[in-house]
Amino acid sequence: MTPEKIAVLGAGSWGTAMAISMARAGHHITLWGHDPAHISQLRHDHSNAQFLPGTDFPNTLTVSDDLHSTVAEHRFLMIAVPSHAFRETLLKCQPQLANDAIVTWITKGFETDTGLLAHEVVFETLGKNTSIALVSGPSFALEVADNLPTAVVVASPDIKVATWVANTLRSSSFLTFPSDNIASAEIGGSMKNILAIAAGISDGLGYGANARAALITLGLSEMVQLGNVYHCSESSFLGLAGVGDLVLTCTDDKSRNRRLGLQLGQGQTIADAKALIGQEVEGIHAAKEVHAICQKWSLDMPICNQVYKILYDGLSPDVAVRYLLTRAQKPDAHLS
Repeated sequence: MTPEKIAVLGAGSWGTAMAISMARAGHHITLWGHDPAHISQLRHDHSNAQFLPGTDFPNTLTVSDDLHSTVAEHRFLMIAVPSHAFRETLLKCQPQLANDAIVTWITKGFETDTGLLAHEVVFETLGKNTSIALVSGPSFALEVADNLPTAVVVASPDIKVATWVANTLRSSSFLTFPSDNIASAEIGGSMKNILAIAAGISDGLGYGANARAALITLGLSEMVQLGNVYHCSESSFLGLAGVGDLVLTCTDDKSRNRRLGLQLGQGQTIADAKALIGQEVEGIHAAKEVHAICQKWSLDMPICNQVYKILYDGLSPDVAVRYLLTRAQKPDAHLS
């Protein structure tokens, strides 16, 4: 493998974890963050104590708060900002972006207010000739940073780009599988956050493993239903970026979305739950955008609908989950 110069844009937990993983694999990484004070602290500590305490940076990882020079000096970009900042970051990159740049991202979620998938936002801002790829799958930042075995999908409309990026990112502990099903990977990465909130709420209410399994299974059916709008096959959701990421996020407390649900199920307010988590909870934004898509296409997605009502209409979590579990017993429920 030839070492590459890669810029990671976004110095949160995920961006930092990917930067560490790629630097550990031998690549030369620049980790950019928008907050000069935070970047100064990273440079001083040679680690990101705020998000990944105890994990030192490899020697091939440097940090920067200068976006323009970072973009200009790198052909390979990996964007790791929250979904609501995705378009703004792309627009700021555009003037310095090389014509042959490869733009990848680990950002998950539909764009706020437009409901566009991330690859649609990239094509709208940077042009449809841009080489792109999404990295998605069952992966927690802390475990990637700790060099624990992880498997993800690298999806692109161009399988050659997906394969090149997958080969570049692959290491002995970070396994990558190329795919040309980018829409299904993006939908899976967004939907699983909403469903993890639902699973967390159920567990927070003390409803047990049976209820959680029911919500995960029915949630997968909703994921497939939304995928139909984007002409995705059912089978495209049965891999790492679909059911794999769904199971991980719904069942492990490293998931911020699951933890938000747990707190809501235990009686916390949304504001207090977010404050306890202290980081972006993408499922909150995703619930709003998926609800709008459901309204537009008249989709029957009760789990996503109930999560939306909890987050935005003040519906009681107990009422919402009891409705879902009662509805799941009806003959016309999506059980296959």
